[in-house]
Amino acid sequence: MKRAIYRIDKTGKLNNLKLQEENFSSPKENEVTIEVKSIGLNFADIFAMLGLYSATPKTPFVPGLEYSGIVTQKGELVNDFSIGDKVMGVTKFGAYSNYLNIDSSYLIQLPEDWSFEDGAAFLVNSLTAYYALVELGNIKNNKTVLIHSAAGGVGIYANRIAKRFNAFTIGTVGSSSKVDQCEKEDYDEVIIRGKNFKRQLEEKLSGRNLDIVLECIGGKIFKDSYALLTPQGRLITYGSANFSTKNVKLGFPKLIYNYLSRPKIDPLKMINTNRAVMGFNLIWLWEQKEQMSEMVKELNKLTLARPLIGKVFSFNKMHSAIAFLQSGKSIGKVVVNVD
Repeated sequence: MKRAIYRIDKTGKLNNLKLQEENFSSPKENEVTIEVKSIGLNFADIFAMLGLYSATPKTPFVPGLEYSGIVTQKGELVNDFSIGDKVMGVTKFGAYSNYLNIDSSYLIQLPEDWSFEDGAAFLVNSLTAYYALVELGNIKNNKTVLIHSAAGGVGIYANRIAKRFNAFTIGTVGSSSKVDQCEKEDYDEVIIRGKNFKRQLEEKLSGRNLDIVLECIGGKIFKDSYALLTPQGRLITYGSANFSTKNVKLGFPKLIYNYLSRPKIDPLKMINTNRAVMGFNLIWLWEQKEQMSEMVKELNKLTLARPLIGKVFSFNKMHSAIAFLQSGKSIGKVVVNVD
């Protein structure tokens, strides 16, 4: 059997991602074969292809962290799924393909009223938001939460989760075109990030303590957000969008400047101000099956709405989909459907 994959043989340029065909084996005893129907795109995919993500496997590799599809084969030890089941799942890279063998413990039944696009858009964003807010942020009722990239997949789910704790949420976006969506998601305040972001944030806080920041921009936005944290406040960083240029080719001078000027936190000042910085990437949870399973159960208890699908591309337009995500113009989740 053959399968189609997008493989990158050398990191550094997104144009190195090539559509290829390869032999495809039968599933192992604890695996199932998924006919992939939809693929969810994430900034981690871009960082991996640019060689900026420490969790990236050695080249060559197939990018992609999440997908949905149909079970077509299963190993002899698999009892939780049947041929024909509609599922969604996560993988430690490899989702940019039309068929996938995966350990069945990383699969979840697709809700009956969800589309394949919904399934491919849910797990990475919701798990990232939940882990950041609940596990690391230790969110409590009536806290104030600042959410950067508020109209993106993680941002939307972070706001929905925070609202379950009656949080006052402030969302930030890069352009005015995303404000309406933030208002639909019931953010209490929205900031279009400008040169005077610190002053903008002070005005929106209006005397409130800033308890939790979900940070994925980096640079000056990181510094200003951290500076306004209240004592015992927590900044959780899970990305640095300023390291991803909006062009297909990586701008090395800009990359070097951003690297050299990246935020630096003095541990002694952290003690004096009683503020915390925590960082994580979701790939770590891949090795923590039981913890990830428990988190999914807790997510289900929150009865969150289905994902917001911002734009859908076809499998043969993968580069266009990645470029759109990288452009910063996307709202919600960018999904690729496999024909």
